[in-house]
Amino acid sequence: MLSFGLTKILLQKATIRQLSILSLLVSFLLGLLTKFYTGPAQFVVNNYLSSIPYEICWCLLFFWLIPTRKAVQQIPIWVFIVTCILEFLQLWHPPFLELLRSNLLGKLILGTQFDPWDFIAYVIGSFLAWLWLRQIWRANNHS
Repeated sequence: MLSFGLTKILLQKATIRQLSILSLLVSFLLGLLTKFYTGPAQFVVNNYLSSIPYEICWCLLFFWLIPTRKAVQQIPIWVFIVTCILEFLQLWHPPFLELLRSNLLGKLILGTQFDPWDFIAYVIGSFLAWLWLRQIWRANNHS
């Protein structure tokens, strides 16, 4: 009986991880599309809307690593806090941060310019990520 319960938990975690990685890929591609979009409202899409899938991607990545009910609530909050700290770090330009920001990956993760409007996108992204994580959890636990 105990082994059946453990097997069920392991299968649930595997399915959660599968949905998380699939969701991560979708949100990552959406993020790239918004970051490199050219067309009407390009500035808004590239600089503000792209922050929403960025926030969602981080939440999905951490949920893939820690697929628990408690994580559904806590990950979006912590990702929001960390991305806000990273936003404030954009006001600081020491050589080591400038070196990290000198390549595309560094620019995408750390950002290059402080913009208080980004906080709105972080709130929206974290909220949408919470909804997304909750759906993944519910799909696997039927609760």
